Amino acid sequence: MPIIQSTFLSHPGMLCGLPRPSFAALWRKTNAIKTSKYNPFTFLPLNLFEQFQRIANAYFLFLLVLQVIPQISSLSWFTTVVPLVLVLTVTAAKDATDDIVSKCVLCTISPLKNFTTWILDVLSYINYTHACLNSSFHSEYNLKPAVSPLSRTLTYAGQKYPLDNEKILLRGCTLRNTEWCFGLVLFAGPETKLMQNSGKTTFKRTSIDRLMNVLVLCIFGFLAFMCTILAIGNCFWEMNEGSQFMVFLPRQDGNNAAFSAFLTFWSYVIILNTVVPISLYVSVEIIRLGNSFYIDWDRKMYFSRYNTPAEARTTTLNEELGQIKYIFSDKTGTLTQNVMTFNKCSINGKSYGEIQKFYLQLRNYTVDFSFNPLADPRFMFHDHALVEAVKLEDPEVHAFFRLLALCHTVMAEEKKEGELFYQAQSPDEGALVTAARNFGFVFRSRTPDSVSIVEMGEERSYELLAILDFNNVRKRMSIIVRSPEGKLCLYCKGADTIIYERLHQSCSKLMDVTTEHLNEFAGEGLRTLALAYKNLDEEYFNQWKQRHHEASTELDNQESKLDELYEEIEKDLLLLGATAIEDKLQDGVPQTIEQLSKANIKIWVLTGDKQETAENIGYSCNLLREEMNDVFIVSGNSPEDVRQELRNARTSMKPVEDSMFLPERTLGKGVKLIADELVNGEYGLVINGHSLAYALEGSMELEFLRTACMCKAVICCRVTPLQKAQVVELVKKYKQAVTLAIGDGANDVSMIKAAHIGVGISGQEGMQAVLSSDYSFAQFRFLQRLLLVHGRWSYLRMCKFLRYFFYKNFTFTFVHFWYGFFCGFSAQTVYDEWFITLYNLVYTALPVLGMSLFDQDVNDVWSFQYPQLYIPGQLNLYFSKKAFFKCALHSCYSSMVLFFIPYAAMHNTVRDDGKDVADYQSFALLTQTCLLFAVTIQLGLEMSYWTAVNTFFVLGSLAMYFAVTFTMYSNGMFLILPSAFPFIGTARNSLNQPNMWLTILLTSILCVLPVVTYRFLFIQLCPTINDKVRMDLLNGSASRRSGYAFSHAQGYGDLVTSGRFLRRPALSGSSEFHATLMNLRRRKQNIYM
Repeated sequence: MPIIQSTFLSHPGMLCGLPRPSFAALWRKTNAIKTSKYNPFTFLPLNLFEQFQRIANAYFLFLLVLQVIPQISSLSWFTTVVPLVLVLTVTAAKDATDDIVSKCVLCTISPLKNFTTWILDVLSYINYTHACLNSSFHSEYNLKPAVSPLSRTLTYAGQKYPLDNEKILLRGCTLRNTEWCFGLVLFAGPETKLMQNSGKTTFKRTSIDRLMNVLVLCIFGFLAFMCTILAIGNCFWEMNEGSQFMVFLPRQDGNNAAFSAFLTFWSYVIILNTVVPISLYVSVEIIRLGNSFYIDWDRKMYFSRYNTPAEARTTTLNEELGQIKYIFSDKTGTLTQNVMTFNKCSINGKSYGEIQKFYLQLRNYTVDFSFNPLADPRFMFHDHALVEAVKLEDPEVHAFFRLLALCHTVMAEEKKEGELFYQAQSPDEGALVTAARNFGFVFRSRTPDSVSIVEMGEERSYELLAILDFNNVRKRMSIIVRSPEGKLCLYCKGADTIIYERLHQSCSKLMDVTTEHLNEFAGEGLRTLALAYKNLDEEYFNQWKQRHHEASTELDNQESKLDELYEEIEKDLLLLGATAIEDKLQDGVPQTIEQLSKANIKIWVLTGDKQETAENIGYSCNLLREEMNDVFIVSGNSPEDVRQELRNARTSMKPVEDSMFLPERTLGKGVKLIADELVNGEYGLVINGHSLAYALEGSMELEFLRTACMCKAVICCRVTPLQKAQVVELVKKYKQAVTLAIGDGANDVSMIKAAHIGVGISGQEGMQAVLSSDYSFAQFRFLQRLLLVHGRWSYLRMCKFLRYFFYKNFTFTFVHFWYGFFCGFSAQTVYDEWFITLYNLVYTALPVLGMSLFDQDVNDVWSFQYPQLYIPGQLNLYFSKKAFFKCALHSCYSSMVLFFIPYAAMHNTVRDDGKDVADYQSFALLTQTCLLFAVTIQLGLEMSYWTAVNTFFVLGSLAMYFAVTFTMYSNGMFLILPSAFPFIGTARNSLNQPNMWLTILLTSILCVLPVVTYRFLFIQLCPTINDKVRMDLLNGSASRRSGYAFSHAQGYGDLVTSGRFLRRPALSGSSEFHATLMNLRRRKQNIYM
């Protein structure tokens, strides 16, 4: 290893002719970073400050202040302090754990020693430009530099040198062929790319969270309404009845009826505060955390090949997974394996890659590369004609592979003689260089100013003069080299549409033939590139190089000036041919897309591939199907053409136009929601990149969105990363739907962050997508389990939890309201204070958590068998404002039963021994016992899946209630602290009476009877999809199997005779047979799936 003398700078100071920072300021900075939010001294105050910014916590703190005022509070302080302290403690522990875990994760991803991210070789680049070689990169970044351009120059010995990205060595580089060099570490510590990009992450909220915020405000309003009614009642009672008590209970000075009503209002605010239970928020976090663990622990989402389990990187979005309506997916590496193989090519108008009949008869498919000692033994090719052309020294074929061996940014490492290992920034580039290697043009090594290759056994070194690198706008890459004979040449490869625009007019005939081959390749789902070259004049190139040097050292508009120079030299190119690379589909992709489509989820594929390739992949993965009524192609070259094509497509799907907006529905700032439009049949839409650019303009975006949303599947081709994010934002803006974006590379990050839920595929393109995602796994097929099983269960459990939680707390609170009319509106509590404290924390906490963590309407197998079960989540059928108000009405009825039945049962009642039992403490005990039994039975009706844990929680909570009640009402507790335990002997004196248990039984039956009746009638008259599936499960219909074994499907004959599978232009010769065969195979797959 070379000795590197380096200086660490938190800010890149310039050397040699540029202003330097003061050394005093320089050495005060370090490369230390801080990723944790807290430290031992700031944790408590900072965490409490953050927690009390939540409205609920601040509200309960306000209640605590009210409770210390004797004139207001009729409850002891501990009824609020105990729950509040418990909630703050649990939340603080969670925040501390998250802070520690996030710090450990960051240290695992990037140890501190690697925070010195980029090394700038200042002096040795000038004196030893041939010496320093970047030969090994950290795999996380997959050789894709993402460095912000440095608009600086270095002046040395009277010459200016541009300090651009080409002079930057990325983290993990290895310097070779030099003993020493001077290096300058740029952007260390807080200014590393990792830290600069780790700004505050946008907090994503679920639709249930947003609904909860609205409902909590409504609950606050209703609480104020109830307190106002009771305060007014107190005022009238004081004026009419209160004067009769003044003889033995005189009022304090200045206390009149109005002031008494004012104090009563705040007293009831304290007593009725349980309509907004503080434990609700903690319970929600526990449920989400538990459902996140289920995803992490799911062995069926574990990919053993890469030892990669599924990971829930957030705990706040689980139920949102059960409401997805739109999925936006990348193609390469997401739907496909991103493992590229060189499959076919077109050289000088001749296509190579088909298996010849002679070798097919001999069963000798694979080409023998034994003539090349440097060939990669893993490479396979089937067309012997191409090898023969190479051996016959066909000049066009040699030029073709020479271009592939030179025009790239691949790094080669030769650990042993003849054993080459290539490290490429993309699998495509690695496949092309490997193909050239096997056909006799072996890329051997490179230096900053040369590229060494072996051409048919002869070592040749080309002087590297310039690299015109690839980006998402240029969509091409060029290299300028000087051959050993002194000949200057520019080699270029890129998207065929881009290359064709820059070809010399003499290539028109060759371009037509090559276009036919490209369409054939794309029709088979292959990824294509066009190759071209240009011989350069020495004098012209020297002038261009001087202008290029001046532009690269400009401080203003550097990129635009360089682009102009690139455009100037990359014209009048001569076409060599085209390559076709195969990227196979991942296992289970067609089945996954079919299942998600049955779940009414619309899938949009956003890819950079050309239209024909993307369309064929769409058919291969069941996104587009021959059974579709039509697949519309939008490829207009002007805004008017695109608008007309979109309108024609929409008219074909729905001749009669309806209103495009939902009535009286907006999404913030007056943005109107676009209604879902029903169409007869299924349609697909394919739109290319330049048409999409017009479609995303403000004047046309609604036209595009309406047409696309009417289609079952949408494919956007030749799109940039920015356009991917714009498409997602467009759907989020105008559709009331939950979106999910899934991708595997850095170009998918913007799309992943824009969607409601982002999913990262940990594949061949590094960890950028995973690090920006909310959920991650290794294969696309796991998406159906994430949504149809974990997502649907999480949504169902959360909705059941919220409905039941509001029911039990509203019922608990409304009993206080009815009691106010019988206690002179005095703010007297109807329950024991200890029961009020422990109701949500002990008596009803575990049963509802058990239901929310273990409940299933059907198991995972039936969830896959009936993907339509997913649809209710998209429509918010399980929890909505309507469901909330139904829950409130149910609670109102139950509270009336729980108050008036025990009240009537105890009125003028005596014990078996003739003693009076109608006292306040006995009534309180009876009412709270009836309440606990009623809400427990209601929980049992809500649960669909009983486990041992659920049963233990339910029965254990009832047992805990009686154990605590008999303990607190015992003589011993009264003797220890009489003021805190006044209900001495109430439990043993009341619960031994038969009429008490008959009252409990009667109230329980009356509370659940309307629920049972409603559900019975609803299932019989209007069953939901869940009811139908569960009835099938109970009836055992799934266990019956038919003896009919003929594997056929209705409509296949119609498909053959209709000619729809020949809708695309027919290909000639063997290509026509192959295209027909591919369509029949796709149809066969649909039959047997």
